[in-house]
Amino acid sequence: MMDFPMTRIGTLEISRMIAGSNWFRGYSHYSAAKDQWIRQYMNVERITEVLCVFARNGINAYLASPDPQSREVLRRVKEETGVTMHLIATPGGEHIEDLLPGIEQSAEQGAAICLPHQHWTDGNLVANETRLIGIEQATKRIRELGMIPGLSTHRPETVVVCDKAGYDVETYIQIYNPIGFLCQVETDWIERVINNTPKPIICIKPLAAGRVLPPTGLSFVYHSIKPIDTVCIGTLSTMEAEDDIRIARNILETGSIKERELQYSRSKKALTQ
Repeated sequence: MMDFPMTRIGTLEISRMIAGSNWFRGYSHYSAAKDQWIRQYMNVERITEVLCVFARNGINAYLASPDPQSREVLRRVKEETGVTMHLIATPGGEHIEDLLPGIEQSAEQGAAICLPHQHWTDGNLVANETRLIGIEQATKRIRELGMIPGLSTHRPETVVVCDKAGYDVETYIQIYNPIGFLCQVETDWIERVINNTPKPIICIKPLAAGRVLPPTGLSFVYHSIKPIDTVCIGTLSTMEAEDDIRIARNILETGSIKERELQYSRSKKALTQ
């Protein structure tokens, strides 16, 4: 087993790379056809195989929905590798009454960290009044159930508002990538928000759902966030996982990307002479 650079979220030590689940669940951000293919191809066995690569490389957290599949794949990873990967659950809903059952389910599925999903968070944010409707009830219940509270959001305003209000939030999810894919404002504004909060940020979509090459996306994100922040990335295969982890490790440990095998096609022949 290998070690990986770590940070802390609440009382937990969490790796500075987290395994994401969108590519396992069929949320490609490309097309309905690609979503359908992913859902037909990925199953518990293949997901477990990929997550075992993360676990063996020192990645100890998995961001996913709080459902039986998440618990089962993490059980299998533990069985095969001996590594306990913490489930970071993102329950959703429209209002607090919808969210609370998802918080209960997160605890039932063994989640260590509970971050109400962006749909709930951003839908209940009242930025002009510096408040988030229902947040106190949500975080109180998360704490009661033994989990660490945080928030998943696509809006950088959420981070600013919640920090200012002093809510019981240990971490935030925030979209961040070099092309601003799905970002709510320009990337330099996102960078400012990430670096101004004392809380660790979980940066998602660092490769803009596959639109950015791993060396480009991971370099941009890791070089412009805080040392306590972490990056969540999804992969479809063990080989992609190995490559992304190797790139991230090199950036975090040496500040640069070591020589790596490049993709080759006939059009690049002159570049190899």
